[in-house]
Formats: sequence, structure tokens, C-alpha cells
Amino acid sequence: SLGALVIALGMLVDNAIVVVDGMKVRMEKGESAFSAAKAVVGQTAIPLLGATAVAICAFAAIGTSQDSTGEYCRTLYYVILISLSLSWITAVTSTPLVCEWFLIGKKKKKEKNTNAEEHKTQERKDPYEGKLFKAYKSFLIKAIKFRWVTIAVIAGAFLAAMFGFRYVDNSFFPDSTRPQFFIDFWMTEGTDIRDTSQALKKAEKYLMEQEGVENVATAVGGGEIRFLLTYAPESASGSYGQIIINVDDYKKIPRLAANAQKDLSELLPDTIINTRFFRLGPGDGGRIQLRISGPDREILREMAEKAENIIREDGRAQGVRNDWREKIKVVRPELLESQARRLGIERPDVARALEAAFIGTKTGVYREDEELLNIVARTPASERINVDNLYDLKIWSPVAEQMIPLRQIISDFKIETEDANIGRRDRKTTIKIHADPQQGVLPADIMASIKPKIEAALNVDSKPIVYNTPRLVKGMPGYTIAWGGEEEDSAKARASLGESIPIFFGLMVLIVICLFNAIRQPIVIWLTVPLSIIGVTVGLLMFKQPFGFMSLLGLMSLAGMLIKNAIVLVDQIDLDIKEGKDRLLAVIDSGVSRLRPVSLAALTTILGMTPLLTDAFFISMAVTIMFGLGFATVLTMVVVPVFYTVFFKIPYSEETITSQKTKP
Repeated sequence: SLGALVIALGMLVDNAIVVVDGMKVRMEKGESAFSAAKAVVGQTAIPLLGATAVAICAFAAIGTSQDSTGEYCRTLYYVILISLSLSWITAVTSTPLVCEWFLIGKKKKKEKNTNAEEHKTQERKDPYEGKLFKAYKSFLIKAIKFRWVTIAVIAGAFLAAMFGFRYVDNSFFPDSTRPQFFIDFWMTEGTDIRDTSQALKKAEKYLMEQEGVENVATAVGGGEIRFLLTYAPESASGSYGQIIINVDDYKKIPRLAANAQKDLSELLPDTIINTRFFRLGPGDGGRIQLRISGPDREILREMAEKAENIIREDGRAQGVRNDWREKIKVVRPELLESQARRLGIERPDVARALEAAFIGTKTGVYREDEELLNIVARTPASERINVDNLYDLKIWSPVAEQMIPLRQIISDFKIETEDANIGRRDRKTTIKIHADPQQGVLPADIMASIKPKIEAALNVDSKPIVYNTPRLVKGMPGYTIAWGGEEEDSAKARASLGESIPIFFGLMVLIVICLFNAIRQPIVIWLTVPLSIIGVTVGLLMFKQPFGFMSLLGLMSLAGMLIKNAIVLVDQIDLDIKEGKDRLLAVIDSGVSRLRPVSLAALTTILGMTPLLTDAFFISMAVTIMFGLGFATVLTMVVVPVFYTVFFKIPYSEETITSQKTKP
């Protein structure tokens, strides 16, 4: 919401600029402040209302998005909705009053009241005789004269921008600038939590010796509580640990994280180490994920191993793992069925006896203030440290009415391996592979490399699918794969936007059509929207910013801003033509008269975005709007008049232009 206030800051003055400029021009021609205010507000109130509604609709898609990304960014829309609505109300009410105070001045006001007749007869100065207006008018006349050359040049620039856009990186959300990062540690599955703790103490010691590290917070056996919306804790496991590192300057994080990834991997060679940054935006687990579903667990493990090997061979990913982890060793007793039945002992009785000896049995609850602690009884450590001691464990026999050793009903204790963690999704057995890109590498770059290789290795059906639809494995009925992680989150966000974008863009088109009660004017206006891609491409490449979700929002809002500017220009052209002015002169003069308000509106928005260039979350959106609006505004002031002459078949006449130049 704070960033949205900065975005709104530059847009709030757009309506007021149009009103102030209109009043200034009329008052310089001799009209009174009241007459100028009445004429300008009467002329522009409805077009500005429609233009403001169009700008709000451009942000509305994120406000109605129902996925996690919409939840994260919804306040952006609310701030724009409230602020722009109030800006229109202010522009048509209090702004004209302020104009009277500041534009007239006490001296001029006094002269106007005492000598109105003399004031009317004075020769009025042309408000558009400045060098900028003359240069623009001369260029616009040439652009209209050679209209097809102008259109060809614009089309060439647009195609070049589309080609250059291929070199813009893709990303979902950027990393946070919090002065924190964290490291995940996965020991071999089944590792005792005390061994995990000892390993993390070594990592703690290393981290505290690094310059810039203020302190660390370690969690063993699971992640921290969810202290941040975008932080997702890992599931509880004795072989897992996490260290959160606080630094004195977030700019040091990339260097510290890169060194920690390298050094800790050497310090703890049997541990999967993954250094991660806090993210701006939703998402949990690895930024690269692959889900494989099927009935046979062994086949799933084989397929997962193939995928993991391909990811490791790529060399640009770290923290490659699966959520099932390694198989663990288990001690499995072989029951002597006949002897056990004679003694009145069943399998559940044996299971309870083993659980009481090793895990423990809850015998009561101890209360300490508001905390309840379970009282657990189990055998001493010396009696459960060796598998051979299992034979001497006692179990109650209802028939013998006494405790007997397990050796009387157990023939052997076998050591086997089994899956400690079995994942399921939609009730289907599913193994999930996780990985994260190394520092400086985008997930999209890794996905572009590994995705076709993994799908080829697993013999996946290559037909186009929706992002969350599982894809079948050829020749293996019941087995499917689906990509998750950042690609899925991004696709979900875009799909959620895709459901509402047609509605609001249709509403934007409808508003423009209703404003003009025609079709050709809206076509002229909407043809300027794609031209924004020229500036967007230049800006993203210049600032080396990826095209992510916030850039997409910026591009959508940019459409509303451009339409708003174009409405002001086209409305003035129509008004001049209705007043009887020659159509060609109406197009040219309207462009000149709207040059200042349109340019100032764009400039204030661009300057308002400038502080966001230092913000990691909003920089891509700011670059998109600043460069897109800057380039497109310049093009709009030329392209809209040219398109207007084309669609309304207004011929160029040298005589008309000459007669205007020689007119006293």
C-alpha cells in the first residue's frame, strides 16, 4: 500500500492539470475566472471521469484476483481506486477555485474589475507561441503530410521492440531486501536430532565468524513459526535444521550467501545445504519443483532419481532433493504365531511393548503454569541401545499371567529399509523434487534447459496442457508428472488475472465507446496502447530487470494511463470540429493545445515513480511504467492525430496550413 501511494502520487494530478491548463488558456484570452471554470469543467468533467474510470479498471484485475498473489497485492488496487476517485472530485470542485486565487493575482483582478471594457479590447497574446509548441506543430504537420511513412516508422519500431523483448528475462517475484537470509540443512533421513544439532553448531560457529553477521537463530527438527507471510516453514523432521542469519546490511547478503553455500558444503559434506533469500511474493519449497505420481513407490523413486540427476548435471541448481528423502532402517520382528497364540499374545500387543520400550508410553500430564508436559515412561537407554537387547524385553502374557521375554514369541529381528515419508496429492502417491537456482541464475533459465530433458527421459506426453494438469507418462498407465514451484505460481497468478482481465478490459472499451458514442474514436485511442511495448522493452533491458508479475501489473496499468491521455486529445479534436473549425486544423490545433497537459500528466507520473527505482519489489513495475509512458506519450501526441486523419479520411491541404499561417 505504501508503494501504491507513491504510484498514485504521480497520477493524482492528471485531472487537475487538464483543468488548470484549460482555465489558464481561457483566462489568458480574457475570460473571467468564473466563466473559464464553468466552460472548462463543463467540457472536461465527463471525459475526465471516463478516463479516470479507465485508469482504475486497468488496476482492477489484481484487486479481484482470488489466488495468493492477489491476496498479496490487493491493497495496490484499493489505494489506486480511492485516490484516483477523489482526485477527479477534487479536480472538478476545488481546483477551479485554487486557479482563481493563483492565476489571476490581486493586481490583475483589480484591473479586471475596474476596467473590464479596456481589458476586452486589448490585443491578446497567443498562449501557444512558445518554441516548444512551434516545433511540435511543425513536426506534427509533417507527420500528417507523410502519414503512411509515419505509420511505417512506428510499425517498424514496434516490431523491433517485440523482437528485443525476447531478450528480457522472466521472473515471478524478486528477492527481499530484508537484512536476513536463511540456510536449510538436510541430513540423511533418520539422523538423530542430537546429531543434527551438533552439525548445526559447527555451521553456527562458521557463520558467526563472518564479517557482517550480527547473530543467528537456529531451529532443529523443523522450521521457525510463520513470522512472515512469504515464509513457509518446513515439516518437522529430526534430520532437518535451519539457521536464520541477521546481517548489518542487506547488500552483503549475496557475498555471504555465496561463501556460506560453498564453505558449509565442504564443512558438512554429507548434508544437503541450501542457502535461500526471503522472497517478495508467495511461494514455498523449491523455486523449481516437479511432481511425479503413480501407484508403485519404487518406480516413483527411480523416476525421481532420473530427474534429480538431470538437474544436478545442469550445474546451475542447488539444494536438489525430494520430499520423501532417503529410506530409513527399521527393525522388524518375526512373530512365532503358534507360540504367541498359546500365550494369548497378539501382534498389537508386541507393537505396544516395543513402543513402550523405545518411544515410551504416556502415563500422565505435568502442569507448569500454563504449559502441559506429558509424562512418558520407557526403558533406560542402556537397555535399548542394542538390537540384541530386544530379545530380553518383557511382555505380559494373559495365559501365563506373568511377564515373559520376547524371545519366547519372536524368532528374529530383521533390519530392513522403508520409506519414512510418503507424499500424496489428490489421494495419489506423489513424490516431489525440489531445487533452487544458484545465486544470479533465474529459475526460468534452468527450466528452459532441464524441462525438455526430463520430459524426454521420463517419456512424457508432449501435448500442450494447462499449467496444473498432470501429464501422462507414455507406456505407464497411472503415472503422471506436473511442474510446480515458481512456474506454477506464476501460471496460477496469470490464470487468475486472465479470468478478470477480459472483463475489465471490455469495461474499459465500453467506457471509451460510451464517451464518444462512436467506434472510430475508440479504435484510434486503443491503437496507441501496443506502442507502450517500445518503451517497456528499452527500459527493462537498460535496467536489466526481468519481466515478472509486477511488470505485468505495470503494463496493464500503463494501458489505462495511455488511454486516459488519448481520450483528452481525441475529445478536444471532436470538440473543435463540432465548433466548426476545419477538420485538418482541428487535429493540428488540438494536438498543440493538449501538448502541455498530456506531457505534464505523463511527466508527473514518471517523476512520481522515480523513488520506486530503489525498491526491490516495485522497480520492475516502475521501469515498465516510466519508460512505457515516456515513449508512448511522445508517440501518442503524433500517432493519435495521424490515425485520426487516416480513420476519418481527412486529406492534407497545403492551402489550409498556409492560410492559417498567414491569418492575422
